[in-house]
Amino acid sequence: MRFRPHYTGLIERYRERLPVDDKTKLISLGEGNTPLIELNNIPDLLGKDVKIYVKYEGLNPTGSFKDRGMTMAVTKAVEEGSKAIICASTGNTSAAASSYAARAGIAAFVLIPDGKIALGKLAQGMMHGATIIQIKGNFDEGMKLVKDVTERASVTIVNSINPYRIEGQKTAAFEIVEELKCAPDFHCLPVGNAGNITAHWMGYTEYFKDGIAADCPKMLGFQAAGSAPFMRGHMVDKPETMATAIRIGHPQSWEKAWKVKEKSRGWFGECSDKEIMAAQNILAKYEGIFCEPASSTSLAGAINEINAGKIPEGSQIVCTLTGHGLKDPDIVIQQSGTSRIVTVEATLDAVSDVILSSDSGD
Repeated sequence: MRFRPHYTGLIERYRERLPVDDKTKLISLGEGNTPLIELNNIPDLLGKDVKIYVKYEGLNPTGSFKDRGMTMAVTKAVEEGSKAIICASTGNTSAAASSYAARAGIAAFVLIPDGKIALGKLAQGMMHGATIIQIKGNFDEGMKLVKDVTERASVTIVNSINPYRIEGQKTAAFEIVEELKCAPDFHCLPVGNAGNITAHWMGYTEYFKDGIAADCPKMLGFQAAGSAPFMRGHMVDKPETMATAIRIGHPQSWEKAWKVKEKSRGWFGECSDKEIMAAQNILAKYEGIFCEPASSTSLAGAINEINAGKIPEGSQIVCTLTGHGLKDPDIVIQQSGTSRIVTVEATLDAVSDVILSSDSGD
């Protein structure tokens, strides 16, 4: 007897809302259904009467939100007969593309900026068997090459310009609405290529048409100050930030993101690297949540707007945390060094002295 495979991923869950049918072979790793966690301590630290939730996308199979789009992009690539996929990446896309290509049994080619990718993300692509091409240029140059190479080689692009990526990523908004039973007042996201803010808006508007909530949230997109084309009003040729996942100066969803800003009555903002790292730090120390630097940009931006009064008290806010902290542990170690590590003799007295001399007992 043959049994139909059991899928736990987002395509199976939202099949009726996605461009698949019963004959579509799903390429899934059980992505989606990530936790929406209310922050218990940070609002008190701010001294503000707000509810802040984080959508912890770092708990997807490869550790980032990219899996939501990649399950759809690779599923459709296989359905259309593709034998290989390609992407340009600052790290997370390469990890997801490599993983889902391995799952599907097809080839993956990833272009990454030489020396500008977190080692945790590079290791994922290597382990999944992708062909990794390091270019002596940045992500934006890699993206142009990926577009051009498809004119010479039979490969499917799985960057966010692939419409199926956006279809998959929109499901995060579905999950948020279903858990809150309404729309948040504000949804804050990090912005690099701007595909994710576009996808979330698509998800909210599709769901709200079905009467789940009366109004869409205001969409707030935050960039690193050294890589903020939306704040400058033009593309940035040489973006720089410690938050490598959003070190993108030529967003591929530029026009769509501007439309999201206008339609949602939201806005863009920017955060310094210092603010981004501080947000990552307080999430870990006060809420027990470890995300990569780019992810904490959403919270850093939210904190800035709350303190400035642009997000009023009484608001319900969702911040997307796009990737797990283990994606880029090197930056944390660079920032904090070994200040939290105490080396002592292997004796009871030595260990006891450390504990008893600590005010907090940690």
